[in-house]
Amino acid sequence: MAVTGKEKTVFFCTNCGNEYPKWMGRCPACGSWNTMVEKTIVTGKPNKNAGAGSIPGRKPEKLADITSAQENRISLGSEELDRLLGGGLVEGSLVLIGGEPGIGKSTLSLQIPLSCKGLRTLYVTGEESARQVKMRADRLGGDASNVSILSETNMGTIIAEAQELRPQLMVVDSVQTMYSEAIDSSAGSVTQVKEVTSMLLHFAKVSGIPVILIGHITKDGYIAGPKILEHIVDVVLQFEGDDKGPYRILRSIKNRFGSTSELAVFEMTGTGLREVKNPSELLMPMHEEGLSGTAIAVMLDGLRPFVFEVQALVSTAAYGTAQRSATGFDVRRLNMLLAVLEKRAGFKLNMKDVFLNMAGGLRVTDPACDLSVVCAVLSSNIDYALPSDICFAGEVGLSGEIRPVNQTDRRVTEAARLGFSQIYISKYSSLSKDAAEGIKVVRVADIPALVRSLFKG
Repeated sequence: MAVTGKEKTVFFCTNCGNEYPKWMGRCPACGSWNTMVEKTIVTGKPNKNAGAGSIPGRKPEKLADITSAQENRISLGSEELDRLLGGGLVEGSLVLIGGEPGIGKSTLSLQIPLSCKGLRTLYVTGEESARQVKMRADRLGGDASNVSILSETNMGTIIAEAQELRPQLMVVDSVQTMYSEAIDSSAGSVTQVKEVTSMLLHFAKVSGIPVILIGHITKDGYIAGPKILEHIVDVVLQFEGDDKGPYRILRSIKNRFGSTSELAVFEMTGTGLREVKNPSELLMPMHEEGLSGTAIAVMLDGLRPFVFEVQALVSTAAYGTAQRSATGFDVRRLNMLLAVLEKRAGFKLNMKDVFLNMAGGLRVTDPACDLSVVCAVLSSNIDYALPSDICFAGEVGLSGEIRPVNQTDRRVTEAARLGFSQIYISKYSSLSKDAAEGIKVVRVADIPALVRSLFKG
């Protein structure tokens, strides 16, 4: 006979998941303020039937006897998405997709089964009616013959329907709308989100059916709910990008079956998300040649190289105090680079306005873009147009030296593939002969050497 324990109230941090017996303004574990929430737990001997997380028939195995065979993967009909997941969706895995409202989470989750012919899918929606999902599916197009829609928020009912239907893929939109009757709290609460995710993980591991879970994010950019939510799931994918622009970046934050250095680029169109296999071509300059203040940078985001345009405008300060403005680039780093140009190269920029823009709406953190920023500023300052067939990849130090950056081979190979004739890198960068095939590599040691090489006239 089951023994019911006693109930007590505890407080735990929504950021890190640590529990405490009393409320505190600041979490001692992670240092976050005002993240304590109250919840009721049951103590004592647990119910024998409450072991929903256990998998029957499993016994300890010796590590040497376990075969490391390749996991069974399901292709999702998108080369970019399959590559991001490490070769496809692993059977029995739980994938969490997070992102801001309106960025394309629901569109992507519905587009996956529509583009995979013959993939039996159960699409569970807690935010929309079945009719609304049908309207979006008609707009996206594709094969809807194997997609079943369930508009439900009770996890007990959802799992029962999934066990009866036995789909090959299950999509839940979203975790914040689902609830379990075993927990006495409203849907979307921290306790419910944790319980619902644990139930879905158990269902995926026992049945072998992969589950794609949609999650909202907070205003700080983190997935809503306890931090332990990201520890429970197998894969965490984060949607990034301006919802007013057409491009979206799907980044792998966590992946137990592949690399976290991968990302996929999509373009939002009227018929859904279109995968962008070569984002560098979309970010290339789209204007006439001979314009000053532009330079081409070769950036690396994870393991994927991007070639894009850096735009700068330098003009005399109109109000006495020089302005410094940067879009998609750290303005503090811009100020540092301007100080290096003035101190080490003798360019007087303290009384001039400097405006910087990363073309394509990109937000750049790669230090290899320093060299292109410096060249764009110098080009605008002296009103000299740089040749359109040269690009740059190098970090600028405080002494004016050009420092080497990581994975130079990838950057040079990408520049050569796109038809650039020259690339400027650090004098101290290591480069293989195969990477430099088809492109002239110009090595520079510092800013004065760069100026002498670029602005000979």
